[in-house]
Amino acid sequence: LSSPIIKKWMFCLCVFLQLAALERQIFDFLGFQWAPILGNFLQIIVVILGLFGTIQFRPRYIVVYTVWTALWVTWNVFIICFYLEVGGLSKETDLMTFNISMHRSWWREHGPGCIRRVVRPSAPGILDDYSYVSVTGCIIDFQYLEVIHSAIQILLSLIGFVYACYVISIFMEEEDSFDFIGGLDTYSYRQPPQEHVELKPVKPVGKVL
Repeated sequence: LSSPIIKKWMFCLCVFLQLAALERQIFDFLGFQWAPILGNFLQIIVVILGLFGTIQFRPRYIVVYTVWTALWVTWNVFIICFYLEVGGLSKETDLMTFNISMHRSWWREHGPGCIRRVVRPSAPGILDDYSYVSVTGCIIDFQYLEVIHSAIQILLSLIGFVYACYVISIFMEEEDSFDFIGGLDTYSYRQPPQEHVELKPVKPVGKVL
């Protein structure tokens, strides 16, 4: 497989990864989900690094991308377990906001078909600016939307992981097949200088009358 084709496919894959990460970053910002925001930011940076390593023939950068991809898959598996409340996890906790706020997923109130109502309680002793939100009619619950987003990230990341490993193997084969020590000296346009130069007498040319 030639290098231009490798770069083309890697570029297309990175575009899909970046679009998926940016889309998720936007909605995590809207929901003030600080932990996913940090993860998405690192994902965007490392994907750019992997693309640069492919274009500039830097296998080490692609290795960094490969290692991060394994961590990124692990993180998304954790998010799936978090929203499905697997292993004692609860989606009602403030874990995704580092316990510094009470924000939840943006999809909780703005999912497909959701009807959002702000209700102000009329009980005495409650401040006038206090209110709570009632959400009804959602076609898909917010936790399943978050799971779908994470599943897409896992699928794309696994494809990227396999392809990055393949690119690394191609680069290593090209490095092994090229002789860096004597490969450039095998054929030379310059001939080695001769130690002894044979001198021949020059006969004078007679003058023509």
